[in-house]
Amino acid sequence: MAARTLLCFDYGLKRIGVAVGQELTGTASALTTVAARDGKPDWPAISRLFEEWQPDAVVVGLPLNMDGSEHELSRRARRFGNQLHGRYNLPAHLIDERLSSLEAESLLKGRSRQKARRKEDIDKLAAQVILETWLTEQPRDTQ
Repeated sequence: MAARTLLCFDYGLKRIGVAVGQELTGTASALTTVAARDGKPDWPAISRLFEEWQPDAVVVGLPLNMDGSEHELSRRARRFGNQLHGRYNLPAHLIDERLSSLEAESLLKGRSRQKARRKEDIDKLAAQVILETWLTEQPRDTQ
């Protein structure tokens, strides 16, 4: 398996959580939160992340209803993934992100944080959870 670096995005209308991971090791780490204004990303901040981490591909969490159907935020996240692909000419993978924020919240339980800071922590941890899920679903070379 190649040692590809991945950036993962947990798309939201106010904030976009970001995580970085390695395909070779199968590990992911919460990185940061990028501001969004009514779903419009801070593209200069995202470009700085691409310059710093030089990913080989991106993963975007796709929010779905519990029955698997899409809704408005799903369409916007899909569009964001397409924009990442178009701007940076990298493969953009979408993955079901149902319950990733709940899992991120449970990871934060017990830590005392201010509410605003906690939301940012949840967003970037959700991106980490999404990327870890994507990495575990990829076929592994056993040789």
